[in-house]
Amino acid sequence: MRPGGHRGWLLRLVIAFGFAQGAVSMARPAVSYRALALGADGRAVGVIAGVYALLPLLAAVPLGRRTDRGRCAPLLPVGVVLISGGCALSGLANSLWAMALWSGVMGLGHLCFVIGAQSLVARQSAPHEQDRNFGHFTIGASLGQLVGPVAAGALIGGPDMAATSALALVVAGAGAAAACTSLWRIEVRTTAKSPAPYGDRVPVGRILRARGVPAGMLISLSVLSATDILTAYLPVVGEHRGIAPAVIGVLLSLRAGASIACRLVLTPLLRLLGRTVLLTVTCLLAALLCAAIALPVPVWALGLVLAVLGFCLGVGQPLSMTTVVQAAPDDARSTALALRLTGNRLGQVAAPAAAGLVAGLAGVAAPFVMLGGLLLLSAGVAWRSLTGPVAGREDAGGARRVRPSLSRKSDI
Repeated sequence: MRPGGHRGWLLRLVIAFGFAQGAVSMARPAVSYRALALGADGRAVGVIAGVYALLPLLAAVPLGRRTDRGRCAPLLPVGVVLISGGCALSGLANSLWAMALWSGVMGLGHLCFVIGAQSLVARQSAPHEQDRNFGHFTIGASLGQLVGPVAAGALIGGPDMAATSALALVVAGAGAAAACTSLWRIEVRTTAKSPAPYGDRVPVGRILRARGVPAGMLISLSVLSATDILTAYLPVVGEHRGIAPAVIGVLLSLRAGASIACRLVLTPLLRLLGRTVLLTVTCLLAALLCAAIALPVPVWALGLVLAVLGFCLGVGQPLSMTTVVQAAPDDARSTALALRLTGNRLGQVAAPAAAGLVAGLAGVAAPFVMLGGLLLLSAGVAWRSLTGPVAGREDAGGARRVRPSLSRKSDI
């Protein structure tokens, strides 16, 4: 079957991703509130948030290699089971180290789901459809990020913060399990060329040298780090400034809603500005807005900042996926996406740990200034690295060539 045909798979993938991401987005602030209730300080919250990315950091590339030579779909239910179990068991844990462990399991499950899902979009989309389909795919993530924090804010509160946050985590685990209902026979069978044998795999170094791959990885890392620290540290800022958990949940959902709006208009924005200018401008604006969160502004102004910030951050993830997929060798697209996710998880390990250190030294709002600097760097890299022709790149043997149509290699 031609890539891009049989569109029902994309809608079902968006629905499944919405449930899975909603569970994670509900669980992350719930983990922070439960950790605070169990006696954690800002540094401990940062460590627990970092462990979420530690197991995925080690597993991403092997999973990508395996996906390049096999089917994508089996990773999806595995990821759902790990997310669901990690959420529920985080709620039942009564110590900070146990919460960190189950947070890591949750992160591994999210990695499995995302690698399988992104590889599925890359394989089953024609080249001219990739920006649009990745944009639609990430709407699932934004929907989850919209609903999850509101649900967490509705459940968490009152005098017994430990109990209500535990309830939120168990509910998140049940919500993740619902993703399985959309995954039946989601991978479209094709008659295209079989995956390359294991011995012919493209070296990681060659993938990383492909023009556009490092820039796509840095942009993705910066955007995800901003989203991640917003989710983990806005509750801490709220506690410091006297903002109720329910209001924090609404603010986080406002950011996610703005990201959905961005992805709905992504195609006309690309026609107007082009990928490089759009990435550069949105990273620059996001840098300024992240730094603005550190200012002691009223809640309505904070909501406005988060809405515009969410719109800017909504650009980075889908366009960085397309940048990496189109720059990578044909036989290593899943591995390239896995390397992008490895960079994401490295950021999720380092950024919360650095945020915890900065928060301990300079106050709970200081991590957002750090994020502003990272996004400013990404804006510069986007402009420098993605200008000029990007169609030519190295194949597995090192020769320069132009990407052939994905329709001839649709199951790679």
